[in-house]
Amino acid sequence: MKYLLTGGSVFRNGRFERLDVAIDQGRIVSVSPSLSRDGFCVIELHDRFLVPGFTDVHVHLREPGFSYKETIASGTAAAAAGGYTAVCAMPNLKPVPDCAETLRPELEAIARDAVIHVYPYGAITRGEQGQELADLSAMAPDTVGFSDDGKGVQSPEQMRRAMELAKALDKPIVAHCEDESLLQKGWCVHDGAYARAHGLAGNAPESEWRQVERDLQLVRETGCRYHVCHISTKESVTLIRQAKAEGLPVTCETGPHYLTLCDEELRDEGGFRMNPPIRSAADREALVAGLLDGTIDCIATDHAPHSAQEKSGGLRGSLNGIVGLETAFPVLYTKLVQPGIVPLETVLDRLCVRPRQIFRLPGGQIEAGAPADLTVLDLTTPWRIDSGTFRSLGRATPFDGWQVQGRTELTLCGGEIVYQREEHA
Repeated sequence: MKYLLTGGSVFRNGRFERLDVAIDQGRIVSVSPSLSRDGFCVIELHDRFLVPGFTDVHVHLREPGFSYKETIASGTAAAAAGGYTAVCAMPNLKPVPDCAETLRPELEAIARDAVIHVYPYGAITRGEQGQELADLSAMAPDTVGFSDDGKGVQSPEQMRRAMELAKALDKPIVAHCEDESLLQKGWCVHDGAYARAHGLAGNAPESEWRQVERDLQLVRETGCRYHVCHISTKESVTLIRQAKAEGLPVTCETGPHYLTLCDEELRDEGGFRMNPPIRSAADREALVAGLLDGTIDCIATDHAPHSAQEKSGGLRGSLNGIVGLETAFPVLYTKLVQPGIVPLETVLDRLCVRPRQIFRLPGGQIEAGAPADLTVLDLTTPWRIDSGTFRSLGRATPFDGWQVQGRTELTLCGGEIVYQREEHA
């Protein structure tokens, strides 16, 4: 289908411009202030905002192995509804993709059911058990990088070998940083004010930043491209800022929940239980500062759906993980952009542009020849987040019931409409 998108503000080269965008055969063919409508199906934007499709470099799609939590079909439908046209899928699956054979079922499910682009990770270690390196070489052609997300690689020697091999393969190591020797048994929240007030075992910030510190030294020694998952502590921000100043090939992400919540706002609900946990107000402020100064490269949701039963045990008894694909942009827009804390352009850079640059994915720009992976945003209409309407099979979110602004009106992937908001939805 040939589409002409007209009458909106286009996010291009870091700023908004009044432009028309023409699409044909899955690609952008022209971008100009005034294009002919002849031969095109015209999409009137009515002063809405056209941006490159969002990219989430950290999601859990749960298939194969845990399809009762999420499937490729439901997870990518949720992503499209949230404005995403590309996601990178974590390998804590069954089977764990740790060699070409165990990666194949995931690739087949993606090819069959995904409505947007899905780029899988391969595991760093066999079965994500930390004992033996996975077959990184065999998986490299079909993966975006290597991660044992959900677990930190405890052995520095094992991580060094992984970095050396990833460096040779020109792939990034994407690290869940967690030193298990620094964790309290039975932790369920940040080791801070809420934990002390309610007598709960806490997760110490050191468990994260100490392993970030260790890995940065290994990057100095190996030169491996290294990306830190879901940073949550002020110390992690400082370490990564210093590493970038040294010129190390280091990048990182944080999540909307870490940027907008702190442990003083916790409720005893499964939707507030995740790993790493929501931390202190000082940590949140440091993360926002890191977003503003470029230390934090990506905003990623760590979309991690579970069944209702698995999230029904409150903070103590629920599994770690919340969903986020359908709430990320409205939460960021409402809590950070509208109050003037973070410019909209910065949020869009971390959702649309930098993730694709770092992980060498196509797109991220609205220009002739680029893939027609695009999202239309309405920034003016208030609405209420209702987890009962999610396309994801997961429902656990700390943002349920929030009044927000900023929502996806239309998502195109490869020039095809993969999501269109119903007027009265």
